[in-house]
Amino acid sequence: MKTKLNEWGFPIDRMFLAAGPCSAESREQVLECAKALSAGGVSFLRAGIWKPRTRPGSFEGVGLKGLAWMDQARAETGLKIGTEVAEAAHVEACLEYGLDILWVGARTSTNPFSVQAIADALRGTDIPVLVKNPMNADVGLWMGAIERLANAGLTRLGAIHRGFSSELEMRYRNVPNWKVPIELKRRMPELPMICDPSHICGKRDLIPAVAQEALDLLFDGLMLEVHPDPSVALSDAEQQFTPEQFFDLVGKLKLSHEQSDSAAFAARMSELRETVDGLDSQLLEVLSQRMNIVRKMGALKTEQNVSTFQPHRWQEIVADRIAKGTGLDLSEDFVLQLMQSIHEEAIRQQEIRRVDGAE
Repeated sequence: MKTKLNEWGFPIDRMFLAAGPCSAESREQVLECAKALSAGGVSFLRAGIWKPRTRPGSFEGVGLKGLAWMDQARAETGLKIGTEVAEAAHVEACLEYGLDILWVGARTSTNPFSVQAIADALRGTDIPVLVKNPMNADVGLWMGAIERLANAGLTRLGAIHRGFSSELEMRYRNVPNWKVPIELKRRMPELPMICDPSHICGKRDLIPAVAQEALDLLFDGLMLEVHPDPSVALSDAEQQFTPEQFFDLVGKLKLSHEQSDSAAFAARMSELRETVDGLDSQLLEVLSQRMNIVRKMGALKTEQNVSTFQPHRWQEIVADRIAKGTGLDLSEDFVLQLMQSIHEEAIRQQEIRRVDGAE
């Protein structure tokens, strides 16, 4: 029986998996990795050919000769091959070698001019193209990059979540900030979504948990970095697996499903969801009452020429609500984000009242 393929040309009966070295470093390294990964389950061999580095002097990829190595790997193993492109010249070289899939990196997707140049270079083709999230958590910018490619006539598009940069010292190399890819999925529900735990984590021991979380959130697959010997890798050594570690991880991952065939599960979930719906209605009613009071406070402030924003009061609110929230088994981050959203809306309501009153 012929295997059914998805719109990208990959089998639909297994999880989408992209794997391979962060960078193509030598012919031997690429071939060794490809042969190890061809054991089964990998959708395409990934390898960086041109590497955008933060500072000059770092390894920036081998360039065109790396495409020849990947082409040879495809011929010897049957694996499809893909790499990252950052400019029109990269696209032209990849098309010349007949790469099976391309992706736009995080640094590039941040720049609409660069994305447009790539889209123009791809016009007239329909190669699958994935778009990594921009460095900053801007879902509109991410969507814009995808839309530019779609406007160029490309139909086999997908997104890659690789986390977001932060100036703070964090557990992860790039903060997952799951709400951003979830929001992208809400706005573009038909768009396949891949997770890149390697770049999110930066350290291989953190990757399994993030990979599983992505699958629990119904991501369509994973992109993972695999090197024959990560200890000698020329880039991102700490986040790469050996082929053996990669297959061990994949064997332990569990795919989540949106629905269950269990009638008892469906009935119980319906009951619980009905309760949640009722509580959400109560929350909205309480928030509406709160904003009514806020508008009255705004009117008093306007009469007395008092500022809308009250820094000391805001500090008191944050400290009090976080203390109450954590005592109710709510995370500090959640309570802070919730109160920030409420506070922003309260200020907006008061400012509207102030402006309307002036008119």
